[in-house]
Amino acid sequence: MNIQKDYKGAIIEESLVDNRLLNNLEIINLEITTEENPAERWHIFKVHASKDDIDKLSKNINDKKWYMHFWKGKDVILCFQDKKFEFNRGDENAKKQVIDYGISIGIPREQLNFFID
Repeated sequence: MNIQKDYKGAIIEESLVDNRLLNNLEIINLEITTEENPAERWHIFKVHASKDDIDKLSKNINDKKWYMHFWKGKDVILCFQDKKFEFNRGDENAKKQVIDYGISIGIPREQLNFFID
């Protein structure tokens, strides 16, 4: 059975309890941030994922201050450790709710700039 990996996503490796989950995804790109201290660098994977992959990943977020997001066309799925939002990327009210929620759990506003290409 061939499961369609039709969502693109952005996952920071350090946000995962078990980074081996990345092995099940199609990696499109890897960006490593440029902090001098290696312990402060993030490994940002851009991936193709299925809805099933997204469900598994969302259950493995390491801490409340992390999130990951996925998109397909206008559909966006944004996963925090204890909450998942699904919305249309043009829905500014839904986007504001997601940002407000992220801020309420301690994520800095500047880190809530989830890109979608």
